[in-house]
Parts: sequence; C-alpha cells; structure tokens
Amino acid sequence: MHETLPSTHLPAVSRSTITETYRRIAAAVRRTPVIDVEVAGQPVCLKLECLQHTGSFKPRGAFANLMATDIPAAGVAAASGGNHGAAVAFAARTLGVPAHIFVPEKTPPAKIARIASYGAEIVLAGERYAGALARSQDFVEQTGALAVHAYDSPATLNGQGTVGRELEEQAPDLDTVLVAVGGGGLIGGIAAWYGGDRKVVGVEPESCNALHAALAAGRPVDVSPSGYAVNSLGASSVGSLVFPIARQAVDSVVLVRDDDIALAQQWLWSELRVITEPGGATAFAALLSGAYEPAPGERVGIIVCGANTDFAAFARESPRESP
Repeated sequence: MHETLPSTHLPAVSRSTITETYRRIAAAVRRTPVIDVEVAGQPVCLKLECLQHTGSFKPRGAFANLMATDIPAAGVAAASGGNHGAAVAFAARTLGVPAHIFVPEKTPPAKIARIASYGAEIVLAGERYAGALARSQDFVEQTGALAVHAYDSPATLNGQGTVGRELEEQAPDLDTVLVAVGGGGLIGGIAAWYGGDRKVVGVEPESCNALHAALAAGRPVDVSPSGYAVNSLGASSVGSLVFPIARQAVDSVVLVRDDDIALAQQWLWSELRVITEPGGATAFAALLSGAYEPAPGERVGIIVCGANTDFAAFARESPRESP
C-alpha cells in the first residue's frame, strides 16, 4: 500500500525526519494558506491550519503514523473524543484500513457522530480520557492494532512538524511563531523544525498549563486542566518526547485568560470570517491580549490550529452586527 520509513539512526524528530515525513504525507494533507493581517499596527502572518482536513492540524500526525509502517489486519486504534479521533478515522478511511476510536462515555453525541462519519468503529470507554486510553491500550495488546498517540510519538511529532516546514516556505522572514499547546505535539514538531533558528513561543490557557508547569518544574508534571479550551488543550501533562524538545527549542510559554480566547475567536470571525474553536484561537489570543508583546519590527507568525466548534453556539456568543 505504501513504503515504510527507511531504517536509520537519525534523531527521532529533526528537520530531516520532518522533511521525509512531509514527502510521504504531502499528497494526503492540505497545504494550508497563510494570510497577512494587521493587529494594532503590528503586521502578523496567520497560518490557517483550521482549514486542514477534519478542521485541525491533527491529520498530519495521523497520516504520519499510518504511512510510517504496514498496518496490521486489526487496523488502528486511538483514544480521543475530539480532533485526534476524527483525524485518525479520516486517515484510516483514506488509506482503506479499519479504525477503532475509544471515546469517554461523556463525549458529546455530535463529536461521536463526527468521528463515526469517517467510518470508524466507536467504543465508549470510561468517564474520562484516561479510561478511554486504557481501553485502547488493552485493545492494541489483544489484537495487534497500531496505536496512534495524539501527541507523544515520533511519527506524530514529525507529522505536526510539517506545519513548521510549510510555514518557513510560505513566510521565511518570520522572527517568532506563536503556537497553542495542549499535550505538545504541535509545538514539539514546530520547535524541532526550527531548532532554535526562530523564536517559538507556546501559548496556554491559564487553566490548561501543562507545558508552563513542566518547564517550571524541570520535568513533565500532572495538572488539572479546566476552562473554556479544555476540550482541545486539556492535556494533564506534556508528552515525555515533547518535553526535551520544548526545553531546548521553545523560547517561552505565555498564559492567556478564557476571556482573551473568546475575544480572539470573535476577532477572527468579525475581521476574517474565520471560525475557530477555543484552542484554535488561543495562540492569537496571546497577541491580541498583550500576553505576548512583539518588539518593534518583530515579524510574528501565528498558527490558527483548529475550527471544530458548534456554529450555532458560536453565532449566539458572537457580537451582533448591524444589518
């Protein structure tokens, strides 16, 4: 069906492995556009990864996993009630292999239906993500299915790193890239791509601050995520593979309030007609709120990473416009 990655001793996540991954998955993912805007007199480059297949950057990592090896007869398995589950289901359907997505029992029916629409078998397991993950791991052990982790695997990090590769081609003059952080797959991949050549800044909600807490402690630590963006950025800790990359190649992490994220969503809609989920607007919220203040002349790029929100609810919460 597809060739496997060559056996090498290269670092697990690097510019060379991201380049190889991009070559492999490029035909399966969208090269998402960039758009230049002005915010309070500051020129900003937005990378609209919210226009990726399934509405988030996640298919890059999903395809990177599925196209890195031969798929067992049992197919693939993942734990997720959101963007990762949809991405794995989409990638599996595209490649013609079975997908088993384990979701928490309290996952909203609309999200379950969306994942199922890509042809995956849905398994309700546990009240929270940890329970769904445990069940998916049991399934993998029993059947030999390929496990696809949302953020803490080399293939996932290499896949997400292709966002950085594209952005460098599209906007080579950037000084800084702002990236929202949940478990850290996206920022880990982008930071590995730039490798310190550009300033990479993480952005987290105050109540979902796994990377900020890890960098302060000097190691990954457990947090108790909550708040407005918890559905997409609510990891209880950063990945063990992500952390050393972040410690070496992420310049800093800034925190934003839930209200800042909501205002960023509203700005992106009113000014650009771009709909984002809370996690998708979090990096932009850092600039709009002043949590990140660029230096004079600093050229900033921002990843707008997800669009999966309920449009009716979004429209009700957005400011009314004059007829």
